[in-house]
Amino acid sequence: MPQIRPSVLVAGLVTALLSTLAAAPSFADPVAAPEAQQTSRTDVAARTTSARAALTPRTRFTMKPDGSSGRTVGGEGIPNIDSVKKTIATYYGDQGSGTASKTTSPYISEVQSILRRQSATLQSRYDKALRQHKGKRPALVFDTDDTTLFTYDMEVKAMHFTFDPELQDEWVQDERFPATPAMAAYVRQAKAVGYTIVGITGRSAAQESATLGNLAKVGYGDAFTDPNFYTKWSGAKPSYITCKVATACTTVEYKAGTRRYLEKKRDLTIVASYGDQWSDLMGGHADHSVKLPNPTYYLPSANLPGKKQRELAPRTHFTMAPDGSSGTYVSGEGIPNIDSVKKTIATYYGDPGDGTADKSRSPYIAELKKLVKEQRRSLESRYRAAVRRGEKPALVFDSDDTTLFTYDMEVKAMHFTFDPELQDEWVQDERFPATPLMVDYVNQARALGYTVFGLTGRNDTQKQATLANLAEVGYAEGTFTSAHFFTKWVSGSTPPAWIEGCAGGSTCTTVEYKSKTRAHIEHDLGYTVVASYGDQYSDLVGGYADHAVKLPNPTYYLP
Repeated sequence: MPQIRPSVLVAGLVTALLSTLAAAPSFADPVAAPEAQQTSRTDVAARTTSARAALTPRTRFTMKPDGSSGRTVGGEGIPNIDSVKKTIATYYGDQGSGTASKTTSPYISEVQSILRRQSATLQSRYDKALRQHKGKRPALVFDTDDTTLFTYDMEVKAMHFTFDPELQDEWVQDERFPATPAMAAYVRQAKAVGYTIVGITGRSAAQESATLGNLAKVGYGDAFTDPNFYTKWSGAKPSYITCKVATACTTVEYKAGTRRYLEKKRDLTIVASYGDQWSDLMGGHADHSVKLPNPTYYLPSANLPGKKQRELAPRTHFTMAPDGSSGTYVSGEGIPNIDSVKKTIATYYGDPGDGTADKSRSPYIAELKKLVKEQRRSLESRYRAAVRRGEKPALVFDSDDTTLFTYDMEVKAMHFTFDPELQDEWVQDERFPATPLMVDYVNQARALGYTVFGLTGRNDTQKQATLANLAEVGYAEGTFTSAHFFTKWVSGSTPPAWIEGCAGGSTCTTVEYKSKTRAHIEHDLGYTVVASYGDQYSDLVGGYADHAVKLPNPTYYLP
């Protein structure tokens, strides 16, 4: 069996990686060194280790919580949203059903650790408050969602990380939420010490009765009572709340203003405030702030004028393995918050907030321009070199987010949750625009003489619609042809003859399917794959291409 030719160039990565490649000509330029010009296969074999190392996702990220990093970090520098979901699932002990473990998980362990530390000082802080604030009653203030009541199952199984206020109200009115792990016992302990227990929640006044009922039902007993439970008002705001925009108070204005009222008018001294959002805690009027972990949503709010509180700010640096395994050992704050990831992705694609990408100008398009410009520099020379060697030069292209652009489907239609039936509608209706810059590039390659192959994870029933979509958006006639366009066989059908030896029998991984098909293009059809192009690393690994060109895509991950 011929030796696999591993990929030897990755393009389209973040600037730092491109700079690394440029600084290492023995890897980045297959014809730079005289000894590497003996044969293509000698050259490729010499670079196996470097090539494989390059064809792996990033694991370190810098991301601001407001999404602004999408303007500067590049596609590979944005945490991939599917990897974020897997990391969150691991952290919460979710086995894939969208429900969190209620008995053991890294999340439960972290919350228990936080509350053990708090429990150790409950009595001493209570006594200190009595001494320092004579005539005032020591109090603890608690947020509700993911502070006292646990919303993971609603957020993930029911909503798939896309908030639905009507569905949320159903869960609230039906009192479906379990207690946040270890929190009910902690609140009962605090009440037994003598603390006044106060709830301040972003839930509406219409949800107060059901929320109190839910809290009592899951173990808080009578710790939370109507006089000491504050919800967002309907109608006129309370007189003790001061807001910059009177008709639209921020979370910090509402919660800090309520804490101020409790201390100034209710004769309480707030020893500690507890919340899962930084905006639950900002604005002062509490001796201590206790942040509970929650990477499943982010509710930002500006701090009050003059308040710095730099310690009450989200993380901006993260380490995350693509397979989700980081959820076993990083803290909740060490997981990229999924709402911040979504905002960063939207910024990167020029999405104004409606789930559609800008088709003319965005950081994503700017990155593709650089990538295509870089590839064009060697497009003709690589073709001529292959012809001089007596080879038939070919290029292999993936479809989704390589030649056809799926952002609007993935985000506006699916909200980052893949739906195979909806995807098939889009495919059969030929709804996809071209991936920016790729039409001219592919057509140029075809005009130079390259044979162009398509190699997609779409299935055989989608082949004709995909070819029609490609033609419709401008890929020149004869560029993508049925004979040179490979789709996956449908379940129950026989794989092509060249697909054999997959670890799962007739069920092949993406890497097995695509690398074996590239081997078929080379060894059975007689072509040399000069370059393979894809938005997923699994499009590219496995060899049988002189160069691997990675397009950026943080919107899904197919390992």
